[in-house]
Amino acid sequence: MNEPIVEPISYEDASAAVKAVYDDILETRGIKFVPNFWRTIAHDPKLLARTWSSLKEIMHPGALDTLTKEMVAVAVSVTNGCEYCIRSHTASARKLGMTDDMLGELMSVVGMFNETNRLANGYQVEPDSVFFRKRSD
Repeated sequence: MNEPIVEPISYEDASAAVKAVYDDILETRGIKFVPNFWRTIAHDPKLLARTWSSLKEIMHPGALDTLTKEMVAVAVSVTNGCEYCIRSHTASARKLGMTDDMLGELMSVVGMFNETNRLANGYQVEPDSVFFRKRSD
């Protein structure tokens, strides 16, 4: 693992504004520690607040349930090669009911579509016209 560029900010050393976000993370996630990601970006309190607010909004159940959203987060994290995010979102998805079999299938889908996407991009395959949504004027 790489050395962090900046040291994560502990709860004890955090400003009042940062502690308020930390408290919301702890309460919302039902956890007893502030994860390193949040403690690291806390060096910029506005970034911390904005990112946490956006994440809460996006990950809230909507047309997609939270487990599906966490599994999408795992897939994107695998594709982007972010070990921290892979581990974090896999743990969250497991907490929501993702099984080893589901993770295995997810990894198969990620691997397959990373391959086919690279092939389509490499060959510069033109999208079929039926894939475009027709606008009604």
